Amino acid sequence: MALGGGVFLAQNKTLPGAYINFVSVLNAGADISERGRATLPLSLDWGEEEKMFTVEAADFIKDSLKIFGYEYTHEKLKAVREIFKNAGTVHFFRLNSGGEKAENTFARAKHTGVLGNSLSIVIKENAESAAGAELYDVSTYLGTLCVDVQKGVGSAAALASNDFVEWKAGAALSLTAGTPLSGGVNGAVTGAAYQSYLDAAESVSFNAMGCTSDVAEIKDMFCAYTRRMRDEAGKKFQCVLYDEAADFEGVISVRNTANDSDEAGALVPWVTGLAAGCAVNRSADNMRYDGEYDVDTAYTQAELSAGIEAGAFMFHLSDGEARVLRDINTFVSATDEKSRDFSDNQVMRVLDQTANDIAAVFAKKYLGRVANDESGRISFWNDIVKHHAELEKIRAIEGFDSGDVRVEQGETKRAVSVFDKIKPVCAMSQLYMTVYVM
Repeated sequence: MALGGGVFLAQNKTLPGAYINFVSVLNAGADISERGRATLPLSLDWGEEEKMFTVEAADFIKDSLKIFGYEYTHEKLKAVREIFKNAGTVHFFRLNSGGEKAENTFARAKHTGVLGNSLSIVIKENAESAAGAELYDVSTYLGTLCVDVQKGVGSAAALASNDFVEWKAGAALSLTAGTPLSGGVNGAVTGAAYQSYLDAAESVSFNAMGCTSDVAEIKDMFCAYTRRMRDEAGKKFQCVLYDEAADFEGVISVRNTANDSDEAGALVPWVTGLAAGCAVNRSADNMRYDGEYDVDTAYTQAELSAGIEAGAFMFHLSDGEARVLRDINTFVSATDEKSRDFSDNQVMRVLDQTANDIAAVFAKKYLGRVANDESGRISFWNDIVKHHAELEKIRAIEGFDSGDVRVEQGETKRAVSVFDKIKPVCAMSQLYMTVYVM
């Protein structure tokens, strides 16, 4: 026989049992910018070389063949699926350049790379073809899949380019059961390509950047870039790298590798998506890894503790599942001006969100538009207070007092100085319980 159960208004039930309330998670309002934007450079078999391109999660599922040259489920797209586990929008960049395009008598692949060698052209006689006026049905195949067909075509010059090939206008069309394209070669990945990627990244917005390379010079380049962007350009994001002791709140260092991958940084895309997509009022502590790799979690308790002290983002084994040990970054050298709280990524999400949101409000509403007088500064003060009240509403900060925000004229007539205080909230991660036995 069942005992107590149901919902509760107060903790005053008599019967033993489980009393459970279902409450909607508080979501960020319109005044807090949306998270979930990431960026990741990859070596790819298809696409424009050294070019930034943006993909939405829904478009990846629907158009992966057109975008990346492979079906959504293909092994070659594992890193892409990993980052989209938590990210909603990703700016990708094809690192490998200097490749060759596959081609045949009739067409040339639209992009360089080995994927072009999977393309073939099938030409059949059109049903309305007549003597002296031959017409053809021209199909483009990727493997066994027909990706384009153009019917009743009289010459190659009349063919329209599709997502995979560009036609050779001077080619003479002739019947073929399938003429493959060949000669497609992937280009090489160089240090200069990574620099081109970082240059391109300056013009797009994102919450997290990832790099799977385990080359020390490349990782140093990304660390330096992240510091410059955060400290000098005011672009607040976190950079996810493999095993990089940067001692900087802007860099997350993934310590684990994958047992089923030869790439040391195989888990970087998943963590990058997580860093981008985790809500401002949430922590990734104890989050289950739901990706496709077999995470190496062979660490002792002492090694896990040492990893936390070193600022490593680690996975550990809990009830047979790989879970995030602590949602932390590489900052370890606490000072009076910057406490160890800055090593907590939930804290950094609140601080970065605040910096990005207030900068966006200023740029869109006040910069060059509103007079720097008392009324103008009060208006800006109101917007900041409204933003912070929204953060407190969703429990990202606590104890907010509007009196802690001051907006004053700066040292010049064009400058505005803001003095602000916020107290980020962190998720519970440790329980200290004392039981007195009577």
